[in-house]
Amino acid sequence: MIRTSGLKKSFGNNHVLRGIDVKIKPHEVVVVIGPSGSGKSTFLRCLNLLEKPTAGQIFFRGQCITDPHGNINEVRREMGMVFQRFNLFPHMTVLDNITLGPTKVRGESLKEARATARDLLSKVGIAEKENAYPSELSGGQQQRVAIARALAMKPTAMLFDEATSALDPEMIGEVLDVIRTLAQEGMTMVVVTHEMGFAKEVGDRIIFMDEGVIVEEGPPEEVLERPQNPRTQAFLSKVL
Repeated sequence: MIRTSGLKKSFGNNHVLRGIDVKIKPHEVVVVIGPSGSGKSTFLRCLNLLEKPTAGQIFFRGQCITDPHGNINEVRREMGMVFQRFNLFPHMTVLDNITLGPTKVRGESLKEARATARDLLSKVGIAEKENAYPSELSGGQQQRVAIARALAMKPTAMLFDEATSALDPEMIGEVLDVIRTLAQEGMTMVVVTHEMGFAKEVGDRIIFMDEGVIVEEGPPEEVLERPQNPRTQAFLSKVL
């Protein structure tokens, strides 16, 4: 589904990604962990070219999306992304936030888009909030709207960039429940998170990044319980 080859990203003299080679299969849930500043979020943002790589290639469903002649907007329709911050339009209702993309980008009728939006609001557990404005919602509710908005574009893969890090502790579980459901339904996902228990539960594979490189990767039980690299061991000793 997604493949990177020699992926690098620099901001001036700051080399954030130093050569990332990874393959993500259809229906696989890959969880990316590591210390702050290790390049996790930059890696995720490069996958749909929100950050333009300095070097290397990214392939999505066999298409080289780093080819300057490609249509990145077509790719972004297929690759949903949920950020740390919810980025909802404050002047729009929940329903309007979700239907905007499908009607403007995918050309869906408003009737069709609203039907899909209502189904998704039921899926994320806030069907009763369709006429509310973002300011009237809790952080957890806003993030669930953001997930519904991404799903409304009918993506084939989802990227989650620390989707619970801006939430109060009691709201984290309700967002993780939604991501857990998507994993059970077979959605291809790349999830950056600090929630190690969640990573172990839903991840098919764990990638540990540090200083812009992949230090260790493998099944959750191996990486989290029997890490081989000393850097992975040191990190996990502080977070588990």
